[in-house]
Amino acid sequence: MGYEGADASPKDPEFLSTLERGLRVLKAFDEDHPEMTLSEVAARTALPPAVARRCLKTLVELGYVGQHERKFLLRPAVLTIGSAYLASMQIEQVVLPPLQAVRDQTGDSASLAVLSGAEILYVAHVSTDRRFRVAANVGTRFPFHATSLGKALAANLPEPERADLVTRAPFQRFTERTVTDGPALSQRLALVADRGYDSALDELDYGIVSVAVPVFGPGRRVIAAINCSTSTTRISQDELVRTRLPLLRAAAGEIEASLRRWPALEASLKP
Repeated sequence: MGYEGADASPKDPEFLSTLERGLRVLKAFDEDHPEMTLSEVAARTALPPAVARRCLKTLVELGYVGQHERKFLLRPAVLTIGSAYLASMQIEQVVLPPLQAVRDQTGDSASLAVLSGAEILYVAHVSTDRRFRVAANVGTRFPFHATSLGKALAANLPEPERADLVTRAPFQRFTERTVTDGPALSQRLALVADRGYDSALDELDYGIVSVAVPVFGPGRRVIAAINCSTSTTRISQDELVRTRLPLLRAAAGEIEASLRRWPALEASLKP
């Protein structure tokens, strides 16, 4: 949803700031910014116009960015980056079958996401033919505090990392049910950690209910979370938790067992 254009300078002498700026320019394009002028790219990435221009020129030459009149836009070649990850990490073989089983048994959408800063990033998603006001696909990002996936992830982080996320409050309010202040979010995360799941009702948008559980790696380190979500017109929150939670926990266990056989994927999902 939002773009994070952090300009921290790592101490590693082998860090390539030029590459970081180029990737920053690519990440600046999103649903709300499909086309941008040079000045808009510079402003959105916090880069000097001359630097943004060189990045854009390079990306145009490589085929990742196109130009229409005075505006720049992404080209289909950028899909090769994401598709290479999905193919090389065996996402379809490891993650999708358990999610599809949940979808087939419930009729709900099912997803796997990881934490990316203060957002969740969808890595796998199995949808239904039902339309949602908030669409989710592989690569979609949402603020962690407004989703069951995000709270299932954050609640199981080591305490210093969890506290760091909470200190970013106050968070954006999407509905009257969105948890936005630090103390309330800390209390919610403690509850999630204790009961082992989170359920969100009308927190990201009205009419959406979901339940999520964590996926753990070695040493019980949380590496992802899976959920199922549907419309509040189909099922109540209590009934969703009662009927879907056992299915999600079984799916999470299946994914954890599979990840032990695919250490590269497990390593790639780690925060």
